[in-house]
Amino acid sequence: MKTMTRFGSLALIAALSGCATTSNPQDPLEGFNRAMFSFNDTLDKVALKPVATAYRNWLPSFVQTGVNNFFGNLGDVWSSVNGFLQGNVADGTSDVMRVAVNSTLGLGGLLDIGSEAGLQKHNKDFGQTLGKWGVGSGPYLVLPLFGPSNIRDTAALPVDMYGDIWSYKYPVRWRNTGSVVRLIDKRANLLDAGDLLEDAALDKYEFVRDAYTQRRQSQIRGNDDDNSDKGGDKGDKPAKTKSSDE
Repeated sequence: MKTMTRFGSLALIAALSGCATTSNPQDPLEGFNRAMFSFNDTLDKVALKPVATAYRNWLPSFVQTGVNNFFGNLGDVWSSVNGFLQGNVADGTSDVMRVAVNSTLGLGGLLDIGSEAGLQKHNKDFGQTLGKWGVGSGPYLVLPLFGPSNIRDTAALPVDMYGDIWSYKYPVRWRNTGSVVRLIDKRANLLDAGDLLEDAALDKYEFVRDAYTQRRQSQIRGNDDDNSDKGGDKGDKPAKTKSSDE
């Protein structure tokens, strides 16, 4: 966790220092971002994607579902905290109830009983919380290993890491093993989307940038995974490309 925090901090420092900038007002750090995007894409192709493909093809589906549910249940803990920090008592309470139900009736989170009971999953993080508080997103920023972000979300990343209760798991070997499994599971869930991106996007970097910017803007405004607050984030400017939500 400390290593990943250092990666984010170094990327933020490089971005703020004006490293590899361009004249594009929508993406002033494009030079730096494209270099990081290329690095991440290469790492994914040679290491993460092959492992995730094997994971999806060979591990029984019920085991994959259990892994996804388990770490999703842990994530609901931090999501509930951010729901309350954002002043959304209903969502925060719903996430607390999800954790309670899934941790007990769901066998420690292996079963997602909460969703079947109608308790919506919200996936809130501290970057969204800062946006709800009126903190602007700042320029788009691609982080090594972490991928798409922006200045605000990068600044919030260490807080999200310390808010992840798995980061306190001992012994450390179990924590590290679980973190690797979680990463592989997340990548496996994105395999189909990744293949579609490879086939459809003329410029993968621009496609990912615009999709990320629009989705984060939607999350801050309350249109995605958070339907109760329409306040918006004045610091997030709409991306130029059209999407199916427009």
